[in-house]
Amino acid sequence: MSYFRPAIDAMTGYVPGEQPPVGIKIIKLNTNENPYPPSPHAMEVLRNFDPERLRRYPDPFAREFCQAVSDALGIPADWVIVGNGSDDVLNVLVRACAEGSDRPVVYPTPTYVLYPTLAAMQPAKVIEIPYSNDFQLPIADLVAAKGAITFIASPNSPSGHLVPLADLRSLAQQVTGVLAIDEAYVDFAESSALPLVQEFDHVIILRTLSKGYSLAGLRMGFGVANPKLLAGLFKVKDSYNIDAIATAVGTAAIRDQTYKNDCAAKVKLSRAKLTTDLKHLGFNVLESQGNFVLATPPAAQAEALYLALKERGILVRYFKQLGLADKLRISVGTDEENQILIEALVSLLA
Repeated sequence: MSYFRPAIDAMTGYVPGEQPPVGIKIIKLNTNENPYPPSPHAMEVLRNFDPERLRRYPDPFAREFCQAVSDALGIPADWVIVGNGSDDVLNVLVRACAEGSDRPVVYPTPTYVLYPTLAAMQPAKVIEIPYSNDFQLPIADLVAAKGAITFIASPNSPSGHLVPLADLRSLAQQVTGVLAIDEAYVDFAESSALPLVQEFDHVIILRTLSKGYSLAGLRMGFGVANPKLLAGLFKVKDSYNIDAIATAVGTAAIRDQTYKNDCAAKVKLSRAKLTTDLKHLGFNVLESQGNFVLATPPAAQAEALYLALKERGILVRYFKQLGLADKLRISVGTDEENQILIEALVSLLA
């Protein structure tokens, strides 16, 4: 007899990107971390953190942080729910809204591979709607699936494409369940779907501090939605899901929009050069609005290149799954890191 529920025995767990041990010298372009350090203001808060705050429980709603989000994004502070990374908010959504075959989780694919994992843990039925080759949003099929939650990542990973606001609005007008727009990479994109939360009670926008704010190690994210929707989510979230350090450091980072935007601008410039350099080597590279590119190497040698780069101390992401097995997802590093990658690829392709 198993100790676990049948759904847990049957599921495949989420496999994060490889994280090398601390101190190992490696060029890490596999998990879409920001190549630049966090805001100096955030680091100053961390250095001077009052240990008295560790003796007490943190604010369960991280209201200090919610107010900073309100000031930065121009939305009311009570429209924000904070999570231990945006993955935590995704988990809360699935636990609160999805169940069995009558309340399925729906999303276009390929996309973030955590969505089906969260559904399997519930368990809830998963309905995957394939993207077309040009990554047009399959609105009619998504609506017909009647999801309790419909997840749309925009910019999407691993493709990097941004879903047009008009398409997201059309989808919001037609779906009957929650529409969760995952904007983990929005700080590197040309636009956001944030206006939709004030147009539709059932839309939630998800953000993270892991990418644009260089705080992947802090684990902090948030959702923005009408308080009517958040009320149900607050019932499900862990009582103290955000610690005092994350609240203080995250608040300082959110308030330093100038620094975040400057780093994002550098990443976008590096993304453009990396795309050009890869194309010169014969790669087919999709236009990306994230801090990464999805590239198809010549001669169908994605896995071989992934392994060869790893031997040289360069990590990129390889997905051994349908539609992606001939591609590599490459995070945008510093210009120096990108150049080392290109030189390694020149050598390997030769």
